Amino acid sequence: MKKNNTLLTILLLPLSFLYGIVVSFRNLLFDTGILASREFGLPVISVGNITVGGTGKTPHVEYIISLLKDEFKIAVLSRGYKRRSSGFIIVSPSSLPENTGDEPLQIKKKFPSVEVAVSESRVKGIDKILAQNNEIQAIVLDDAFQHRWVRPGISILLIDHNRPLKSDRLLPAGSLRERASAITRAVIILVTKCPPDISPIDRRVITKDLGLFPWQSLYFTTQEYGEPVPVFKNSRPFPKSKKLLKVLMVTGIATPGILKSHLLENFQSVEQLDFPDHHNFTAKDIKKIEKVFNSIEKKQKVIITTEKDAVRFSAITGIPNEIKARMFFIPLWIRFIEKDNKFNQQILNYVRKNKRDHILSSR
Repeated sequence: MKKNNTLLTILLLPLSFLYGIVVSFRNLLFDTGILASREFGLPVISVGNITVGGTGKTPHVEYIISLLKDEFKIAVLSRGYKRRSSGFIIVSPSSLPENTGDEPLQIKKKFPSVEVAVSESRVKGIDKILAQNNEIQAIVLDDAFQHRWVRPGISILLIDHNRPLKSDRLLPAGSLRERASAITRAVIILVTKCPPDISPIDRRVITKDLGLFPWQSLYFTTQEYGEPVPVFKNSRPFPKSKKLLKVLMVTGIATPGILKSHLLENFQSVEQLDFPDHHNFTAKDIKKIEKVFNSIEKKQKVIITTEKDAVRFSAITGIPNEIKARMFFIPLWIRFIEKDNKFNQQILNYVRKNKRDHILSSR
């Protein structure tokens, strides 16, 4: 299998070369000002990556929201990946994931007081947010590193610890959306999904490999999981003895391996049922889930999914009550590895200095 993958990579290299030319030419147009990036008179924080697949953008966006929401009136703008609608839409807790995308809806459900919107054009999206709500003091852009029509005040680039940039290739031979040299556009780089016990030596090696400029900040984060939460209101209480439970893990995310490792540490056994990232579950999928779940030979069993998948499941009608009663999601949040974490202060200082009603905000 590895040999076949290597051969496929070699065959795709010419396409990666052509793709790289197109992406580099586009970046050149922005770098030289032929294509103009728009600046706004308030703090704009962009969170994104240069790789296809999950680097943990949503929990990091949620971290920033938690950091800012009590002091500032903020809005979150996303393109609403894989939504079936188009144009500018304000997300409400009762929105459907097919109209807004699962991640914006997840954010809105978790932070009801925060304005969340989706728009293919981030420029038009910001304009409409500010036109509809003149109290907004700062905007967080979700998945916007390649969206160069907006020039953020702080651009945060996420890099998966398990997928170093130096060992990756451009699409389609690899998973890079653009060359690793694009890292120079980021003010803050976050190495995500690190082992909780990552050593200082390993961090120094990564720091050296990235070769950052003095004006760039680098931080390391890890993922932490909470206790299972019912996906549906009529779910049974979660059983107390985890080690006696068998789990059917159902996910539609890019990298389910970390969650499975967590579950294997806490439950008797884990059977895995994977779907593509951002998968819109169908009635056929529900029947498949029900069949696999019923085949597990034990009464003490549950279905566990992710918070993002739970948003999509909760909008589906016709799920059998027995499945609903046994379906739970695992909350996920991030923690900074460094004890002297200066990330919070860096973000807060930027927003305090540049918020919309500040004397400098019109510059």
